[in-house]
Amino acid sequence: MKSCFAVSLSLYFFFFKTFSTGRSPELLDYECPNTTLFTPNSTYQSNLNTLLSSLSSAATNNTDGFANATAGQNPPDQAYGLFLCRSDISTATCSDCVATGKRDIRQVCPDQRVSVIWYEKCMLRYSNKSIFSVMEVTPSFTLLNLWNISERARFRQALGKSIRDIAYRASGSASGKKFAEAEMKFTSSQTLYMMVQCTPDLMEWECNRCLLSAIDILEGKQGARTLTPSCNVRYELYPFYNVTTVRAPPPPPLTTSEGPLPPPLPPPVTTPEGKSNKFTMITIVIVVPTGGVMILIFLTCLLRRRGKVTYEVVKGKSVVGNASANELITMESLQFDLATIQAATNDFSHESKLGEGGFGEVFKGGLPNGQPIAVKRLSQSSRQGDDEFKNEVLLVAKLQYRNLVRLLGFCLEGDEKLLAYEFVPNKSLDYFLFGIAMMQISKKRGQLDWPLRYKIVSGIARRMLYLHEDSRLRIIHRDLNCSNILLDSEINPKISDFGMARIFGVDQTQANTYKIVGTFGYLSPEYAMHGQISAKSDVYSFGVLTLEIICGKKNSCFFQSDGGENLASYAWKHWRAGTPLEVLEPFISNAYSIDEVVRCLHIGLLGVQEDPADRPTMASIVLTLTSHSVKLSQPRQPAFFLQRSTERRLKEPESDESTSGSMPWSTNEMSVTEVYPR
Repeated sequence: MKSCFAVSLSLYFFFFKTFSTGRSPELLDYECPNTTLFTPNSTYQSNLNTLLSSLSSAATNNTDGFANATAGQNPPDQAYGLFLCRSDISTATCSDCVATGKRDIRQVCPDQRVSVIWYEKCMLRYSNKSIFSVMEVTPSFTLLNLWNISERARFRQALGKSIRDIAYRASGSASGKKFAEAEMKFTSSQTLYMMVQCTPDLMEWECNRCLLSAIDILEGKQGARTLTPSCNVRYELYPFYNVTTVRAPPPPPLTTSEGPLPPPLPPPVTTPEGKSNKFTMITIVIVVPTGGVMILIFLTCLLRRRGKVTYEVVKGKSVVGNASANELITMESLQFDLATIQAATNDFSHESKLGEGGFGEVFKGGLPNGQPIAVKRLSQSSRQGDDEFKNEVLLVAKLQYRNLVRLLGFCLEGDEKLLAYEFVPNKSLDYFLFGIAMMQISKKRGQLDWPLRYKIVSGIARRMLYLHEDSRLRIIHRDLNCSNILLDSEINPKISDFGMARIFGVDQTQANTYKIVGTFGYLSPEYAMHGQISAKSDVYSFGVLTLEIICGKKNSCFFQSDGGENLASYAWKHWRAGTPLEVLEPFISNAYSIDEVVRCLHIGLLGVQEDPADRPTMASIVLTLTSHSVKLSQPRQPAFFLQRSTERRLKEPESDESTSGSMPWSTNEMSVTEVYPR
């Protein structure tokens, strides 16, 4: 019913625009869930009519392009609403768009208490609950240009960086409109136009999170847009907004017949006659000694602080180590006080405990607004926990990507270091693939049929592509494994645990380290043996992970049962023998695509090749999973490891320098089976 009406209404607007003045707003989409209905002639309907009239009136003389309003007194029947117009349109166009929305939204959503409608140049929404200063990314609506872009990989990289830059600019906009646009020369004949906008009632970090979530769906076409109740993002290869409106020209310099006037000189400082010399002497006598004392105090403090890594709270904003307040996080609202976390987790009770990992315990809790959370309580005795805490906050709070496990806040109080995440209900991927209780294995594995497994593999690949190429920061995860893949209510994979992640520069492709961190079986040979880190290190881990998802067998189980053979060698033997389907999880029914299984196995074997140069990039992996016409190169023999030799090396004492030339290792930095927020 909705789709038919939307099509007919869109056709109506098309013909109306074509044969009339062209000012009628273009309807894009609407959303009105059927679970929240009101009865005709009810109090809510009366309040809703009043609300929509108020919003329409507010738009007539509104220069901000945004307003909200309420109608009614009693909470069950109160109506809350707002509108948002594009910042490049005139007040008259905004008013016309909101007036059209007032009329249309009651037609397409006649008896719903919650509705939102999007047009080309405005958005109108209402609800029976307060929606003010609340960031919402669902429902969302996406439009993609049908034409592909040439040089897609380079386009994605350029677009990803540029559009995230203006997202951060819009979030912190001093004008309060939370709007930004930009142009970028892509080729000699192509210019990319980008525009982002949030509702101005959002806080900076909420706007940023909303925009990054919206940007996530962009597919690298010639144009795309995403609309949500709290923000919108769009880019095209043509100017779709009014450039002259959004860019007010600077005032011209004053000129004379001889050219521009020089800047005015500051007014002279005058003193009463006869007092200037005396005033100068007093100034010197006071300022010079005072300045010297200040310098001594500064140097003393600097020497005392030198070499220390501390946690501080400055004006409500946390500073971790040597990171500035702005680098860590710019919004105080991400910091929880200890009492809130204690109340949420019933004072870290045993009943609230979800699990325990190498860096501390994880508890389930609930915020006062009813939102469930998972709290990671870092162990006070873990030295590595300090580093993990810094990485988690600095990376996850900055990224706030909807398909990473979202960091809701943190707490630094006394000796406590706490991280609060969104609660992910379906636990981790290893829970379904490798059940501990044998009697439950078939039931758990049966829940992951092949279509779900293919969805998970594709989802993980897209998340890793975001980290490697599309995010504001270029991230190498370094600990990609089944326990760090959490599944949401719709079995969408979310990547967690960024305590070991490394930030790379824009042009950086490789780094070296003397501290090898990660999980047995997932470490690439060049990283495990020589400390060489690159995006191809994550590709190797992804290859192992893909093989585990296909086979339903954990890589480490082969060390115990097959005399040192690993999962890659097991899959390789069947690939060479022409029996690739033999490796498929036996609990999977016959409802699977042979092409998809073979394609995933092929990708997995390409990922675990010994030479990093032979492994594909995450961009090519995503393309291979989404386009069945892509031809793959033949995989080479995988890299093999025997666990016995690895275990012997791990027992060697840790040191910062190696006299024998071998790589120093630390067993404390290897997460064997970590339990993280579920």
